[in-house]
Amino acid sequence: MSMHLIILPVLLPLFAGLALLFAAHRSYALQRSLSFLATLLLVPLAWWLWQQASSGEISVYRLGNWAPPFGIVLVLDRLSALMLALTALLAVPVLWFACRGDDRRGPNFHALFQFQLMGINGAFLTGDLFNLFVFFEVLLIASYALLMHGQGKARAKAGLHYVVLNLAGSSLFLFGLGLMYAATGTLNMADVGRLVASDAVSSPLLLQVSAALLLIVFALKAAVLPLSFWLPGAYAAASAPVAALFAIMTKIGLYAIWRMWPLLYAVPGGALDGMVQPWLWPLALATLVFAALGVVAAGSLRALVAWLVLVSVGTLMAAITVATPQAWSAALYYLLHSTWAAAALFLLVGLIRDARGPVADRIEQGLALPPILGVLFMVLAVLLIGLPPLSGFVGKLLLMQAISSPWFWSVLLLASLLVMVAFSRAGSTLFWREEKDETPPVVTLREVAPVLVLLSMCIVMVVFAEPLQTATMQVAAQLLDAGGYVGAVLPEVTP
Repeated sequence: MSMHLIILPVLLPLFAGLALLFAAHRSYALQRSLSFLATLLLVPLAWWLWQQASSGEISVYRLGNWAPPFGIVLVLDRLSALMLALTALLAVPVLWFACRGDDRRGPNFHALFQFQLMGINGAFLTGDLFNLFVFFEVLLIASYALLMHGQGKARAKAGLHYVVLNLAGSSLFLFGLGLMYAATGTLNMADVGRLVASDAVSSPLLLQVSAALLLIVFALKAAVLPLSFWLPGAYAAASAPVAALFAIMTKIGLYAIWRMWPLLYAVPGGALDGMVQPWLWPLALATLVFAALGVVAAGSLRALVAWLVLVSVGTLMAAITVATPQAWSAALYYLLHSTWAAAALFLLVGLIRDARGPVADRIEQGLALPPILGVLFMVLAVLLIGLPPLSGFVGKLLLMQAISSPWFWSVLLLASLLVMVAFSRAGSTLFWREEKDETPPVVTLREVAPVLVLLSMCIVMVVFAEPLQTATMQVAAQLLDAGGYVGAVLPEVTP
């Protein structure tokens, strides 16, 4: 029975989403209860799977009991378990926030939310490239509708750009998969890694072309420059809870690169050895600089946070290309911090937007705001700038210790300075240049509670920084051990 629990992060939101479609005409109380219960159950499930993976064992679930590489497999290792836990702990406060009224601005919000979680969890668990494509499409279709949730001209425009770019990316993904199958005769990730390591591919040129196409697709999903122009507009146009959930969307593209790096892109002596890193390293630094400039130029809070998500993409991509256990461990710590902190700020911006009336979230003088919103804004600013003593500082310190490049240090510190300037300008405008004659609106504890939950996770990361760093180091070491992954998935094939 315990082995079958690996598939539950996919099945639970799937069945919950289907049930919510049938309950679409029932009361919102029923829909919210069912959706929240299904989402909440993902937390203990993710914890149990993390406990199982933390022993170092790689668990393989064979759907239909077909042996890989011919059958579909789900693979649970430390990395996939960590990403499942990150998703579950993000989804609960985001859905809680949405239940304050954002879920009623369009149809089928809760069903779409569950299908989105299904696609995200499936992408983290799959051990097959074609099923990675399938789960990408599931989460993208749900994200199309969620982005448009609540309608509006800005969302329609951003949604059109988002859909067109991702449809183009999906087409490239299929071309890449076809060429990969032609070169290797398989789409099982472990089998691809085995064949590349043993130099048993039928055509190294086809392998290089297919790997390049897949990398372009993953970089598009992750929003790495020059494929990042879609992100600020799409994230800034989405409603607060949708944008907060989208904080993990770019991480899925990074996850795919991470997963395939030791199996395909950096196999010593392989057809792709040394081909990818010289390109991705400067693109990562350029993404970081470009995003930091975008943060400074942002005219609204939602745009500011959207550019901050892109800052985290550039930072993480730089660490991935270094490909050492220390760099990947630091990147995983920073990934947890940046996802929860950006999601918390998206939710806080939703509260600020509602409280400011016609001025909304534009960075200009407006109505007086409740002090609690100012305090939360300041704390989250400290988090995302990377000032001590919060998790942003710890994450950046770990990255600087692991990556000794002066280029990386210079770009990261410059980006932090620009982010600090942007937060200072936004905070002083919103909370110091307000209309003093106006009475601030009342914000209840229930409304700020989801933000506090996400913020508390970042604080816990500081309190338990040492054991968490130990855990991320174990994740990184296991991920770099391509032979261990291949042996666990293909024990019948691997000698």
